[in-house]
Amino acid sequence: MISDLKNNSESRMKKTVGSLVESLQSIRAGRANTTLLDKIYVEYYGQQTPINQVSSLSAPEPRLLTIQPWDSTLIPEIEKAILKSDLGINPSNDGKIIRLVIPQLTEERRRDLTKLVGKYAEEAKISIRNIRRDAMEDIKKAEKAKEISEDDKISYEEDIQKLTDKYIKEVDKVAENKEKELMEI
Repeated sequence: MISDLKNNSESRMKKTVGSLVESLQSIRAGRANTTLLDKIYVEYYGQQTPINQVSSLSAPEPRLLTIQPWDSTLIPEIEKAILKSDLGINPSNDGKIIRLVIPQLTEERRRDLTKLVGKYAEEAKISIRNIRRDAMEDIKKAEKAKEISEDDKISYEEDIQKLTDKYIKEVDKVAENKEKELMEI
């Protein structure tokens, strides 16, 4: 029972870190990266469809993304979706390919994005701490139900705390790497 609890807690903490990494990929760092477009959806046959499912995406140059829709009638829809998004990039097209030129980030914008990274990291830490709290409550319930001894309870609580510390350090490392990437010129 307790080993399941530990495994479940660790699995949830891993997912939290994975979710943070995914969230941080959508923050543009002044370099072209196709993951910037992951959260953009277009209307396609009456359905909201991810842009990467209706076109091929590539980054041929460090500051350029190209979108080549499989159906050229989608170009206006894709452009509208990009303009509605929070990317702040104006698309241009030649009838077949949409080009997105990624502008250089200003110092002020870099600082704002760094604050956003910090916010995401703090949310991930809170989530990890909530997982720890839930696990600690389950351990205390097990002790009250006489399923484990007091010594085992202390040992399991230490194990859960070590897991928490490990994943909080991982969150810090991920956030620090993204901040370095943002502050690079």
